[in-house]
Amino acid sequence: MPTETITIATDAGHELTGSLEMPTGLVRGAALFAHCFTCTKQSRAAVSVARALSRESIACLRFDFTGLGGSEGDFGRAGFATDVADLVAAAEDLLRRFAQPVLLVGHSLGGAAVLAAADDLGFDKVAAIATIGAPSDVPHVLARIEGDIDAIREQGEGPVTIGGRDFSLSREFIERVEATDLLEEVGKLRCPLLFLHSPTDDIVGIENASALFGAARHPKSFVSLEGADHLLLDRQSAEFAAGMIAAWAKRYLPLRDDWPLPEEGIVAKTGHGKFGTEVHTSNHSFVADEPRSYGGDDSGPTPYDLLNAALGTCTAMTMKMYADRKGWPLEGVTVEVTHERNHADRCDHAEAMAEGTKMQALNRRIAVHGDALDADQRRRIIEIADECPVHRTLEGELHVHTESTD
Repeated sequence: MPTETITIATDAGHELTGSLEMPTGLVRGAALFAHCFTCTKQSRAAVSVARALSRESIACLRFDFTGLGGSEGDFGRAGFATDVADLVAAAEDLLRRFAQPVLLVGHSLGGAAVLAAADDLGFDKVAAIATIGAPSDVPHVLARIEGDIDAIREQGEGPVTIGGRDFSLSREFIERVEATDLLEEVGKLRCPLLFLHSPTDDIVGIENASALFGAARHPKSFVSLEGADHLLLDRQSAEFAAGMIAAWAKRYLPLRDDWPLPEEGIVAKTGHGKFGTEVHTSNHSFVADEPRSYGGDDSGPTPYDLLNAALGTCTAMTMKMYADRKGWPLEGVTVEVTHERNHADRCDHAEAMAEGTKMQALNRRIAVHGDALDADQRRRIIEIADECPVHRTLEGELHVHTESTD
C-alpha cells in the first residue's frame, strides 16, 4: 500500500513523525493508531493494523509518541497526558485532511490513551474506538518500570529502565499517570467500542478487558485474542487482530453516497500509489496495480492479468454451461491463459503487419475434468471454448472509442 511520511506539530512546540498508510483506491475514512508503551510506529501491531485498514479503504496514520522513535520531545517528562495531547494533535490533522470523524485504535497503553483522548477531541469527531490489550488502570504501567519510583517522587527525577531501554523519568510523568481515572473516562464515551484482549496476556491481564467492557456503554463488542502475547509479536495473531478491527470498522465508516457505481461496464479510478487503480462494476469493487518490479505496490492484479482472466473465466463458464445443457458428467475445467507480446517471432502463419505494429497472442491451455466423459464429449467441450463471447470479441473487429467527460 502507498505510505506517506508526515510530521505533526504539537502544542508543546515539537514535531511528531508518522506514516500514513493510504488505500490504493477510494478512501472511506481515516484511522489513527496509538502504539504501546515505549514502542514505536514500527511495532508489528501498528504496521499490521494500519495496512489491514488501508486494504479496506481506510487510511491509517501510525505515529511515534513524544520522545519515541523519530518524534521530538522528552519521553521521560511527557507522561500519559502528553500521549493524549499527541493523539488529539494527530487526529486534528486527519480531520482537516479527510473532513470526517476518525477511527481511533490503540494498543496497550496506547489503547488507554485513545479512550482518554476521545473526550478531549470531541465525540462528534470520533467514528469509533478499538483497543488491543488495553489496561483499565493506567497507573499499572508504573509496575513495569524498573527503578526507584519513590526516590523520583522525592528528588523530582531519576534513572529507570523500561522494556530494556534506559530513560530519565520525572516526577511529573509519574503524577500524570497516577492522576488518570480511565474507567470514569470510558463511562463518558458516546461512540462504538471494540475491545480485543488475549486471555493469556501476562502483562495486562484479561480482567482489564472485563473492567473496560463493564464501564462502557453500548454499542460495545469484545474479541478474544486466544493464544496471543501482549505485544502481538506473532504475525498470525497480529494479522487476526488487524483483520477483525478492519471488518468491524467498515460499519462505522460507510462509503459515501457520492461514489456512484456504473449501471454497465466498469469505472476505473486512479489511486494513491504510482499505478494502483480501483475498479468498480455495478456490484463489485477491486484494485488493479503493477508489481513492485515495475514500480507499483503489487496491491492487485495487473491490467494484463485482468485481460487474461476475462478470457479464462469466460471460457470456463461457456464450457460448463454447454456441458450442463447437454447433461454431460463434466466435473470442472482448468483454464490457463498467458499473454505473448511478440507472437510473430515464433509464428509461421503471421500475416504482414503495419510498420511499428506487433503481433500479440493469448495462449490458452485447458484441462477437462471428469472421468466419466467419453472422447467425443471431451472433444466437443474443448471445441466450444472458441465460442466463448470474450474470445469472439477479442478475435472480431474490435473498435475502442474514447471521449472526454470533462
